[in-house]
Amino acid sequence: MKKRILLIMGLLLVMTVLTGCMEYDQPITEESKGFWNEYIVYPLSLLIVKMAEWLGDNYGLSIIAVTLIIRLAILPLMIKQTKSSKAMQALQPEMAKLKEKYSSKDQKTQQKLQQETMALFQKHGVNPLAGCFPLIVQMPILIGFYHAISRTREIAEHNFLWFDLGSPDPYYILPLVAGATTFIQQKMMMAGQEANPQMAMMLWLMPIMIIVFAINFPAALSLYWVVGNLFMIVQTYFIKGPDLKAAAAGNAGGAKK
Repeated sequence: MKKRILLIMGLLLVMTVLTGCMEYDQPITEESKGFWNEYIVYPLSLLIVKMAEWLGDNYGLSIIAVTLIIRLAILPLMIKQTKSSKAMQALQPEMAKLKEKYSSKDQKTQQKLQQETMALFQKHGVNPLAGCFPLIVQMPILIGFYHAISRTREIAEHNFLWFDLGSPDPYYILPLVAGATTFIQQKMMMAGQEANPQMAMMLWLMPIMIIVFAINFPAALSLYWVVGNLFMIVQTYFIKGPDLKAAAAGNAGGAKK
């Protein structure tokens, strides 16, 4: 079941990315055709432009404001996804016992394992698919907003603080902040979970990738990453407060020893 869920999510994600990447270098306008352009990218681009007009033609503030609006809009989905992940994590010890009990690989034993696993989910009111739907809904929105920033030509003509929105940050400040906030946000999300080599690798790999991309991409995208990460850090702090405190207490106890 887990493999099927991951396969479905992977296929949907690839389709979404490919749909957006086909016209990555083309400006987004009212005449842009296709479902992706007409119903996702262009409305988000228009929102950025209109927000900039309301904020005194300041596209930097517009990107910050729209990023926060988008994050607040999908916040219920993020909360649902996080709660579902925590519920699944809490059941891991019992699921491990079931796998040990039905360790044989014959078809009859595996069917019994699936039945017992589903009964465990029903007993605790956990839906294994509950964490997938919010992610599937979020990804087109976030990728669409990413493309809206990249393909809205008005953004490239303006500057904000010390950088031009259409050019990479000359001092590499935004890329480094984007990488640091990505690391912090991931570290907070992993609190309360059992560490494994894959998670440890991603903890370092993702921030490095973000820094490399941000160094070469327009600063407008780096600004979007930084603001989004800061929002996620605050959100994670309030959602996973007990886990974070327990992890901090555990680290403090280990340090005393």
